[in-house]
Amino acid sequence: MIIFDRSVRSLIQQVQTVLDTGNVDRALRLVHNFVDQIVAEPICTAQVFASHGLDNICLAIGRRNLASLMGLRNNHQAEIANSKNIIYLVSRLQRSGGHSRLVQDFIRSQPEKNHIILSTEIGGPSDDDFYSRLFSGQQNVSFVQAPYGDFAMRLNWLQSILLSSQFEHVYLFNHHQDSVAVAAIVPELGLKGSFIHHGDHHLCLGVHLKHLTHIDLHPMGYHYCRDFLGVYNQYLPLTCEDKQCVLLQTEFVNGGSLTTATAAGYNKIEIPYYISYLDVIPCILKATGGRHVHIGKLTPWGLRRIYRNMRKLGVQKSRFIYIEWTSSVWQALQSQQVDVYIASFPYGAGLTLIEAMGAGVPVIVHEHMFSRVLSGIELAYAEAYRWSEPENLLLHLTNLRPERLEREKQLSRQQYERFHLPKILEAYLRKSEAFPLKTPELSKNFSPRLDDWASCIASEVNFRYLAFKYLKRFAKKLRSIFH
Repeated sequence: MIIFDRSVRSLIQQVQTVLDTGNVDRALRLVHNFVDQIVAEPICTAQVFASHGLDNICLAIGRRNLASLMGLRNNHQAEIANSKNIIYLVSRLQRSGGHSRLVQDFIRSQPEKNHIILSTEIGGPSDDDFYSRLFSGQQNVSFVQAPYGDFAMRLNWLQSILLSSQFEHVYLFNHHQDSVAVAAIVPELGLKGSFIHHGDHHLCLGVHLKHLTHIDLHPMGYHYCRDFLGVYNQYLPLTCEDKQCVLLQTEFVNGGSLTTATAAGYNKIEIPYYISYLDVIPCILKATGGRHVHIGKLTPWGLRRIYRNMRKLGVQKSRFIYIEWTSSVWQALQSQQVDVYIASFPYGAGLTLIEAMGAGVPVIVHEHMFSRVLSGIELAYAEAYRWSEPENLLLHLTNLRPERLEREKQLSRQQYERFHLPKILEAYLRKSEAFPLKTPELSKNFSPRLDDWASCIASEVNFRYLAFKYLKRFAKKLRSIFH
């Protein structure tokens, strides 16, 4: 952590030097690129969450830029002036992940208000078709994308809009590296706002913005931000629309084979770790004799690895059901008659786990070797099975009986009703100060295995070193051939 701080100080000095020359675009890009590098490094995942220095330099950039825009207060963006609106600052809207759905939940919980989504388009363009489907028929929702241009132009655009009117509330839903969104919402704007800490696995800009209410969406993040990062925060659990619980009489309950499921993209499961989802799932299919439903996009390489492992084990390809995307994990689990949901690993996915519990599907969670946040144990009901070694998971699945699953269906649904119903978010947004929600305690049974993690990292570093040596030799041979 000391090494990280030193590198940040060096970066901040560089950013300040660039900012002093008036190059706002370069200053923003330096911060953006640095965070991008940290997020892309698996060793930093669930280890480095926030930086006082980076947040402060973002505010310095925003203040410098705002000073040049104050004269635009009365003549810019007149179409949204003189009205009370709820503003959502996002980096982009995309169909994968729970970020866009979370914004939708906030909007759905305040139907009487006007909602404006402002997107910086940092990290790529938004999915316009997805937005159209997500908010189809909602006249009180508008989506405004930043005009094409450099980071400085996008910051000008965003701060000009924020200057144009006194909005009722601004919600910051930025992606980890979005320096533009974080720089835009400076205290001098005088806006009431909240930082939604959804970028919770990695270093994320905005965590230490003291003028915004810091909201954490799960117990693990709440306790870590408060106890370790020193952030004065609020707990607001993830919620999702109740699509009704239909307790199905599945094939397994009637004496057939087990159907398992997982919902996650390649960014959560095709990650260097001491075990691989791509290897474990074929073993599960071999052990249970049933089906596994995977919801979420995998890379072609990942799919090939799953199918190759299945062939080696003599498992029919048709028993792995691959659904690249669905508008509702909840309904997909019901339509596929899933018996038990296996939470993604090594990175857990909170919203899909909640959807599974809402649908009344029993869940199994992975105990990550060092991170509570990546485990998600506190999101599940206390009786949910948790595993760290694949052989224990396989033994549990082969020993499952319908009676246990029937009992856990009830527990799963009860956990959803207790913490994740839409009415919880609605009550918070209507009267947040008078709605204290007790944050669940952390599990006392979680034990980080740092020696295993160190061994895994050492192996990964050695693999990278060998791969680098091989590529250097290959490049040398190519040069000798062509020269």
